[in-house]
Amino acid sequence: MLTAFRAFAKSWVAALLIGLLIISFAVFGMSDVLQGQFSNDVIKAGDRTLSDTGFRRKYDQWRQQTEQQVGQPITPQMADENGIIPRLLEQIATSEALMAMLHKVGIRPGDSLVADQLRQIPAFFDPITGRFDSNLMAQRLSQADLTPDDFLVELKDEIAQQHFAAGLVSGLRAPRAYGALAAMIDREQRDLGYFQVDVNNVEEPALPTDAQLQAFMQENAAQLTQPEYRVLSLVRFAPRPQDFEVEVTQAQLQERFEFRRDTLSQPETRTLVQIPAKDQAAAARIAQRLREGEDPGAVARDLGVDPIRYDGRPRTAIADRKVAEAAFALAAGEVSTPIEGDLGFAVVKVTAVTPGRQPTLEDVRPMLEAEIREDAAAEKVYERTQAYEEAHIGGASLAEAAQAAEATVITLPAISEQGRTPEGQPVDGITPKVLETAFGLSEGGESDLTELAEGQYFAVKVERVIPAALPPLDEVRPLLARAWMQREMVRRLEAKAAELAELVRGGQTLEAAAGTIGARVTRATSLSRATAQQTEQLSEDMLVKAFSAEPDEVFTARAVDFAVVVAKLEAIRPGATAEIAAAVENGRGQASMALFRDIAEAASLSAREKVRVRIDENRARAVLGLQPRAETDTPAAKAPTKAPEPKA
Repeated sequence: MLTAFRAFAKSWVAALLIGLLIISFAVFGMSDVLQGQFSNDVIKAGDRTLSDTGFRRKYDQWRQQTEQQVGQPITPQMADENGIIPRLLEQIATSEALMAMLHKVGIRPGDSLVADQLRQIPAFFDPITGRFDSNLMAQRLSQADLTPDDFLVELKDEIAQQHFAAGLVSGLRAPRAYGALAAMIDREQRDLGYFQVDVNNVEEPALPTDAQLQAFMQENAAQLTQPEYRVLSLVRFAPRPQDFEVEVTQAQLQERFEFRRDTLSQPETRTLVQIPAKDQAAAARIAQRLREGEDPGAVARDLGVDPIRYDGRPRTAIADRKVAEAAFALAAGEVSTPIEGDLGFAVVKVTAVTPGRQPTLEDVRPMLEAEIREDAAAEKVYERTQAYEEAHIGGASLAEAAQAAEATVITLPAISEQGRTPEGQPVDGITPKVLETAFGLSEGGESDLTELAEGQYFAVKVERVIPAALPPLDEVRPLLARAWMQREMVRRLEAKAAELAELVRGGQTLEAAAGTIGARVTRATSLSRATAQQTEQLSEDMLVKAFSAEPDEVFTARAVDFAVVVAKLEAIRPGATAEIAAAVENGRGQASMALFRDIAEAASLSAREKVRVRIDENRARAVLGLQPRAETDTPAAKAPTKAPEPKA
C-alpha cells in the first residue's frame, strides 16, 4: 500500500494533505497529530473503530475496482442482492482486528518513522508554488472525504503490516518435506483411455411443445426473469458553450492577477542534502568533512544515517523550519554550520540555486481569461439551479421547474438498475449516481437537485416502473427452444455414455464398448498435474476426474466439444525421482510464500478470536441508503472460519 500511497501522493490532494501534516508536526508536535477519534462506529475491533465515512470510503474503493472489472455500474442494491455487504464488513473487521492485535503486541511505528515516510513522498505541496494553502486543502479534502487522521491511520497501519510481514518472512524457508509431497503429486503420471459419444450416436429430440417450454422457463426463472426497468425524466445543469462567451475586461484581468499574484509566482528553489546529527559535536564534524569535499552520501553512511535530499524544492518543502531558513541563506556550493532544528541537529550542503520569478500579466493572460470565463459559466449554472430550486420548492413539477430554469428535460428509455435497456444496450450519459438516485425513488417520485460532478447537477423523476417479470413466451420462443433442445441432447449423450460406461465396468474393453457406436479409442499417456493444462484435447472436466480417479476406474465427463467421453484410468506411476527433486528445490521459494500466506491468514483468524469485534451491519446499510435487516444480531460479530473475499 505504501506504493499506492506514493502514487496517490502525486495528486493535488496528497500535496495539500501532506503540507498540512508537516506544518502540524512543527507547530503541535507529532503525537498530537497522530491521535484521532472516531464516532458513529460501523466496526469496532478492540480499541479501533471505523466510522460511517470510513466505511463509505472503503465501500467506494471496492465499488470502483469492481466496476472497472465488470464494466458496468454497481449500485448498493446490487451489492446487497449478491451478499457483498456482510462479506465486505467481515473482511474489513478481520483487517481491523489484526491491526488491533499488532498494536497490542507492540508492532506500531513511532512518530519519527511515520515522519520519515511522509518526507519520502515527493508531492507534499502544491506542485506549482510549493506553498501550503489551508483553504484549498479543506475544500479538496472535503470533496475526497479525506482527513489527515484518516491518511495517517492507514499509513501507520501499512508500516506496521510491513514490519509484521518482514518478521514472518525473515529466515522463513519451507522444509523440503513441505514441498516434496506437492512435487510427488504434481509429477505423478497417469495413463488414460477414452472414446467420445457425440450427437451422431443418439437420436435427436423432437421440437418442444409450448407446455414443455413453459415448464422449462419456470425451471430457469431466475436466469430468464427480466429485471425491473424504469422510465426516467432527467434534467441536468452543466455549463453550456455559450456560457463561456463573455467579454473579459482589462480591469477583471488586473484584479484577478493581483489576487493570484502570490500563487502564480515561481518561488526560489534549491537542491541540497541534509545530514542529521545526534548532537552539535557530531554536526560540526559532518560540516568539516563536507567542506573538505567528501561526498555527502559517504559521510551519511559512515554515521549510519540516511541523508535527506531535496531536488529543486522551495523553502516550504523543507520540513524543519530552522533548517529551511539556514539552507536558503547559503549560496550554491556552501555548507552550513551545525543547525539545531526543530527535529534535531543537522548540516546542510546546497548544490544548486534557482532564483524565483514573478510572472507578468501578459505571461498568464490566457490562463486568467480561461479562469474568469469558467467562473462566469459556473455562475450561470448556479443561477439556473436556483431558478429550478425556487420553482420546485414552490410546488412545480420537475418539468415545470426545468422550464422555469430554461433547462431541457430528457426522457430516457426504459433502463435497468445496471444502466441497460431491455435490449442490453448501455444508455449514454447515465452515471451510477443517477441510477442510484432514480432507483431509490418510488413511481412518480422526483429527486432533489443533486450534485453530479464539480459544477454539474441533476434531478430525476421516475415516470414509470416496469416490474421484474418473465418475458412472454412468444418473445423468447426461438432462443428458449434452442436451449431446451441442447439440454435434451446433453441428457441423451450423458445417458448413452453412462450405458456404455456400465458395459466397461461389467468387463468389456474400451474398444468393445466403443465399437458398439462406431467410435475409436484414444489414449493419453504420462499425464501429470504439472503438464496437464498443455493437453488441449482433454477438457477440464476430464482432467479433474482423471486425477481424482482410482486405477481401473471408469467414468464419464464432458468433452472439449459438444460430446461426452467414456474414460478409464489404466495406470498410475510415480514421477521421475530427478524431476521431483528438482521441483522441490525450484519450488522452495513458492512453498515458502505459501507457508507465509498460511501463517498470515492464521494470524488474521487468531486476531478475530482474541480481539473483541462488533459489526453494526444496519448502520453500514444506512450509510449506503439500504433498509435495515429485520435481525440486528448478525453472525458478523463472530470470528469467521476464513476471511471472505467480496466479488462482483
